[in-house]
Amino acid sequence: MTHTNSAVIALCNPKSPSNVGAVMRAAGCYEAMAVYYTGQRFERAAKYQQDTNNISQKIPLTAAESFIEFAQPYQKLVCVELAEGAIPLPEFEHPEHAVYVFGPEDGSIDQAVVDVADAVVYVPTIGCMNLAATVNVLLYDRLAKKQTTINHAELIKQSRDRNNRLKFNRPR
Repeated sequence: MTHTNSAVIALCNPKSPSNVGAVMRAAGCYEAMAVYYTGQRFERAAKYQQDTNNISQKIPLTAAESFIEFAQPYQKLVCVELAEGAIPLPEFEHPEHAVYVFGPEDGSIDQAVVDVADAVVYVPTIGCMNLAATVNVLLYDRLAKKQTTINHAELIKQSRDRNNRLKFNRPR
């Protein structure tokens, strides 16, 4: 089986449905394959799910027991956490196939997961960002570092909604 360049998001015991909804939106924007989560807090709050773009119809949002044996042999397990010894995101080279593990809004990734990770990276900010913001930054960094050609004019036309028809005519 051949695998295209792929990213999977793994959330450790997320508590906020608004954050999970925003993570789903980021997954859709940056073409992640799937979003998984552990723990019970999100399931209890799922009735308040805020997946405003209905991304869960395109990208699966699935409960998981553990992320330790989660990654497939062709995927690298990458923890994203403010951890001593972590690689700064600007210096990180993303693997072709990755499972990105994010800690909960009010805690950290379990040490057992970090101990088996292929890499631990952090976003060099003053203080910590919320979960959804961190996922967005990580996925944007992955996209920005890819060696692909993008037809930007077509991407803009395909990505905007019907309420946006702005054009910028560059000064000559």
